[in-house]
Amino acid sequence: MGAASPLGFTVSSRQLPTPNRVCRANSQIVLCLGRRDLTLRKWVGSLCILIGLVLFASEAKATERYAIIISGASGGEKYAAQQQQWRADLAATLKSTFNFPESNVVVLAEGNDGMSAATAENVRRLFADLRRRVAKDDTLLLVLIGHGTFDGVDAKFNLVGPDLTAREWKALLAGFSGQLVIVNTTEASFPFLEELSQRGRVVITATDSAAQRFSTVFPGYFVKAFSDPSVDFDKNGRVSIWEAFFAASTAVRRYYEERGQLTTERPLLDDDGDRVGREAESPGQDGQLARAIYLDAGAPRPTGDVELASLERQRREIEAQIEALKLRKPLLGDDEYAVALEKLLVELARVSQQIRNRS
Repeated sequence: MGAASPLGFTVSSRQLPTPNRVCRANSQIVLCLGRRDLTLRKWVGSLCILIGLVLFASEAKATERYAIIISGASGGEKYAAQQQQWRADLAATLKSTFNFPESNVVVLAEGNDGMSAATAENVRRLFADLRRRVAKDDTLLLVLIGHGTFDGVDAKFNLVGPDLTAREWKALLAGFSGQLVIVNTTEASFPFLEELSQRGRVVITATDSAAQRFSTVFPGYFVKAFSDPSVDFDKNGRVSIWEAFFAASTAVRRYYEERGQLTTERPLLDDDGDRVGREAESPGQDGQLARAIYLDAGAPRPTGDVELASLERQRREIEAQIEALKLRKPLLGDDEYAVALEKLLVELARVSQQIRNRS
């Protein structure tokens, strides 16, 4: 039987002793062994150095980070209370855990007064202002919480008063130069992925079909993911957009399985601009950009360095190869998988070192 490492690296139990625990020191992962199998410490130590190098993050400073949370028409007291909890939890996490400036977290909601109400007029006013403020190196997170509809022609996010269609949202977001992460957590949200998909932008929807008409559970799990340490799957001390999406998607599937119900929502993520998207546990190119985006202040930002940009692309490609290898793991032997993964990790460590040298 194989033993799994924090990276999902499985080797034969004859090759690697089972760690007593996983320790963290100076942003590195260390497998802490007991007194047994001391002859393997040197091999394990070398592997830990490699993993530590791969997981070490650049300390480049982010510029500005903005978050827009729009909680639309609730459709009843039960949903109103639920949406209030989700938006409050997300706003609190962004400000307390990720240290977003208070003024950079904007919440429009049903029941709010004046310019804080979730109306189409206020949405248009807000994005007109953001267009002037958001620079090319900034990050903008947009989260839509509530309900959505599709009439066979237009998909809409339900606001207080007139709604906005996916096409109207596309017009509102056109021309933004910052890094956009758009999350529509409602039913019938898939058409938003088709309309808003664009290379260099992350779009997440709670459903893979416009025909899904039932209220979703995805938003609760997505919000929770950012405050759950176990969601840091690669153990680098941070939660990426991909990790939050993957954790929430897994939780949604488990929610329906535990209740013996047919899964009516299948979240999708698109970040390559092909307007197709992928589920968390399905193969595909989407996810490379989302893996590199973090909401904390230490997130690396793009620069005008052409060689550095090329190295960043190489790193994302290698990370995608690692993900593809993990998907093939059941088809490979332990030794074959270990050798292939080690080769990719060595290459990832080499490219990561070059990136740090230029940062």
